[in-house]
Amino acid sequence: MDCLPRELVPEILSRLPIPSLVQSKSVCRAWRIFIHDQEFVDKHFKRMIDNDPSFILQIIGNPIQNQLYFGDFSSHPNGGNVMITKKLTIPPLSNFHLVSSCNGLLCLRFTHPSFGLCIYNPFTRDYIELPKIITKNPASHHGSVLGFGLDPTTKKYKVVEVSYKGITCRTQPRRVAISSMRRPPLTAAYASSSIESEVYILTVGSPTWRNLGRFPFHFMWQKSQVLVHDKLHWIYYPDTINATDLIMSFDLANEQFNEVPRPDFISSDRRFRELVVLRGCLSAVSSDNEGLEIWVMKEYDVRESWIKEFSIGTYVPRILQPNDQCESSNNSRFYLPKRSIRVLCQLRSGGILLEYRNKALVIYDPHCRIFHDLQVTFAGISTYFRIVVHVASLNWIETT
Repeated sequence: MDCLPRELVPEILSRLPIPSLVQSKSVCRAWRIFIHDQEFVDKHFKRMIDNDPSFILQIIGNPIQNQLYFGDFSSHPNGGNVMITKKLTIPPLSNFHLVSSCNGLLCLRFTHPSFGLCIYNPFTRDYIELPKIITKNPASHHGSVLGFGLDPTTKKYKVVEVSYKGITCRTQPRRVAISSMRRPPLTAAYASSSIESEVYILTVGSPTWRNLGRFPFHFMWQKSQVLVHDKLHWIYYPDTINATDLIMSFDLANEQFNEVPRPDFISSDRRFRELVVLRGCLSAVSSDNEGLEIWVMKEYDVRESWIKEFSIGTYVPRILQPNDQCESSNNSRFYLPKRSIRVLCQLRSGGILLEYRNKALVIYDPHCRIFHDLQVTFAGISTYFRIVVHVASLNWIETT
């Protein structure tokens, strides 16, 4: 490598997959310093975004649930519909749950009894345990949703927790700041609502969480977070009587909630099951007996830019079919509830990656309208798993 022009080395390194880049740090001290330079880290990360994403998987079920795997499509020497997984080193923590991924960093939540949080880079193996939320009455909280992302103005990472609990009082609580331009209406139905949410936020590196207040909305729990335009997104319900599902964003910079417009041509009785990011665009998934519909917001926060881009019919992956199943997997006798199907991402080929019942991955080709089962194994074992889309990087958090 000494004979290579100096300006060529950065170009070569910036094109390496992250596991190879980590190994390259051991070549010499100069390479190690260069690879850790933030300008190079950012350049490498931008190149990775343009490729098909990789994935972090966690096996579900004792006794091996405290294990993470890295998976992508480029690892298989012969290509094809195979995802090769590589076992990752995990931090010295108690039992944990894989929550989300942002800029190559994972957010992990400890399970009982601590319920703490940790930010972890599985390739640099750096991690930081976050302080716990201190509440006046923690036993009253019945559940929560989490979000993790980067504040684009301060370049600081933030973690948001929305905790909700049942209430019986009719007094209006202090609310989180909501943009006056898109303030969701407070109807009389709120007086009989049984849900109250409380919002906490932590700037990573700070010793304490901040309480942003309470508001009368219930966010739907999602298997993976949706981060678009530096904003976290959730499906929410204004109250327990009005069943219409709406979309709420949380701006990581100004720490305000805003309602995101739904498509005008979606009837109010049609439900969005989940939100997802497809090639950088906010997208919403709805379903009926015929299959899934994916609506894509081509221009962010513009109601008229919503289009129904994909319609996906019913399908049962081979691994979920009965052992004696010899007929077509599209046979109507074999029903798979739509809530057990999750849209993960759109590949560069245009295919849609789907997850079925935490057990199977399938690529749907929207041009040919056919399904391709994806083989996923963990050291030769097929099992249930959690999965998040992950763009690997050498990013780390400055806590000072």
